[in-house]
Amino acid sequence: MSTAAEDLIRKLELKPHPEGGFYRETYRSSEVFPQAGLPQRFLGDRNFSTSIFFLLSYPDFSCLHRIKADETWHFYMGDPLKIVSINADGILEEALLGNRLDKGEIPQLVIPKGYWFGAALAEKKGYALVGCTVSPGFDFADIEFGKKADLLSEYPHLDDIVNAFTKD
Repeated sequence: MSTAAEDLIRKLELKPHPEGGFYRETYRSSEVFPQAGLPQRFLGDRNFSTSIFFLLSYPDFSCLHRIKADETWHFYMGDPLKIVSINADGILEEALLGNRLDKGEIPQLVIPKGYWFGAALAEKKGYALVGCTVSPGFDFADIEFGKKADLLSEYPHLDDIVNAFTKD
């Protein structure tokens, strides 16, 4: 891990995230959607919105996972981040999150609810500091981590992605 990444982890008070990388929640709205007003996939009340800092440092990666709400990723600093997602039709989508627009990078990306997705440093070096915003707000009850065997069975045509973005 680079010294710059270690400094950010310390200065921003980040802690390990179960999907990989480091994070700290920076915002959780004080207002709440009652469960009765949410789609049935939510098993309780949810805050209107949540935000986190999220840092990945090579060779760590964010393993394939999915959540029950849309998630917006915002690039802040560091090296470009490759984000892979598998849509509802089993089609792979890839994006480069970064600030070099002339190289095809984008500073913001929305991952729709229910998509499997993961992230890794695009250039196999350095670190990326991003932010993630979820609405309705994130709750750990809403995350599902992909199991390699199940994903390979469901998406055999994406075996390279599944193998690269799972830990089991």
